[in-house]
Amino acid sequence: MVMASCRTSDDSAGGQGSDSFCAGTSCVITVTYDQSGKGNHLTQALRGHWPGPAEGGNDNLANAFEAPVTVAGHKAYGVYAAPGTGYRNNHTNGVATGDQPEGMYAIFDGTHFNGGCCFDYGNAETTGNDDGNGTMEALYFGNSKGWGYGSGNGPWVMADLENGLFSGVNRGFNANDPSVNNRFLTAMLKGGPNQWAIRGGDAQAGSPSTFFNGIRPTAGGYNPMKKQDAIILGTGGDNSNASAGTFYEGVMTQGYPSDATENAVQANITAAGYDSGSTGTGTLTPGSRISLRATTAPCCTSHYLRHDSADNKVVISDTSSSSSAADKADATWIVRAGLADTSCLSFESANSPGRFLHHSNYQLYLDADTGGSSFAKDATFCPTKGNSGAGTSFRSVNFPTNYLRHYNYTAYIASNGGANAWDSSTSWAADTSWLVAQPWG
Repeated sequence: MVMASCRTSDDSAGGQGSDSFCAGTSCVITVTYDQSGKGNHLTQALRGHWPGPAEGGNDNLANAFEAPVTVAGHKAYGVYAAPGTGYRNNHTNGVATGDQPEGMYAIFDGTHFNGGCCFDYGNAETTGNDDGNGTMEALYFGNSKGWGYGSGNGPWVMADLENGLFSGVNRGFNANDPSVNNRFLTAMLKGGPNQWAIRGGDAQAGSPSTFFNGIRPTAGGYNPMKKQDAIILGTGGDNSNASAGTFYEGVMTQGYPSDATENAVQANITAAGYDSGSTGTGTLTPGSRISLRATTAPCCTSHYLRHDSADNKVVISDTSSSSSAADKADATWIVRAGLADTSCLSFESANSPGRFLHHSNYQLYLDADTGGSSFAKDATFCPTKGNSGAGTSFRSVNFPTNYLRHYNYTAYIASNGGANAWDSSTSWAADTSWLVAQPWG
């Protein structure tokens, strides 16, 4: 059973088809397609034991443009799962049940994770409930330490076997399960009668390593297993949906694959050439890396828009060739198609992937997407001719009279005159005009 690179349900031509279909609006991924011919497509996860944030207690659908990549030179989009996002199929064909052997792999973004339960891909309960130990077998990725964990601070590849995330034979600490944060991460899990293993590696180079290989957990209920053959993505088996992560592709098979088979799969993955999708530098084309320089004289023409290292506020500060590497990276952005309107733009931090420039109470911050439509709007800006006649100005898509502005070295969205101090008409035109520059980082 193959779940390959995810596409929106209305896309018949990969990433370019998505771009055309969704031009000038926003889109979500309604279906991730099974390319094996078995019809095991994944759609919106419905309310389980834990309700989701969407209507009826269902889970949110992923923004279609939040995880762009290139694979084998072609543009594609992954599933960017903010907390509350989930996909599921409770009526599958050809998926292992009971104690039958199976294997699976997934490619994740190793830099996008959290400690919420549970960012999973794999075999789960058909009921949407916790049906007891051993009723699921799924890959988990994140830094939760609630049940099991590995060395370092995480994140870790672990197995969600229900009522436990396992980094080794039993719940708790397994020193052999390392922290892994490759930009593209291959995660592997396989299980059979009284044996299972977790493996992982860099999806861009090298072979997978074995993090655990041994018997089933000795706690009751895991030997034999009681797998039920639903497929989940982004949530736990009982629809626990507080997790975050990004999924690019995955495969589930009947049978227990050998290490040699998995090594061959990894060789195919690395040969495919996963890339983060950057298309250039210094332009407002989605995928380009840029820095944004203030134009207000005499105070600020050497100042660039950046996020603070100590908190999530967005400011301007003097940046030059003598600045530290960290400061240069903080002043570098990746241009993305607008999360709420693809004819506009969003800005992702270059050194903190998955976190976007957005406004809250008019001030600018850098945060991970919450999964809601309000965040998408708050993170979308429409470029216009510079209000001062120079450079480019960026209009808020949901506050169309407000533009991205620096005021007292802090970033806001501001109107030209208004009740707030940052709406001051003094130097408003210059403060809202920016030069798109080559990236510092």
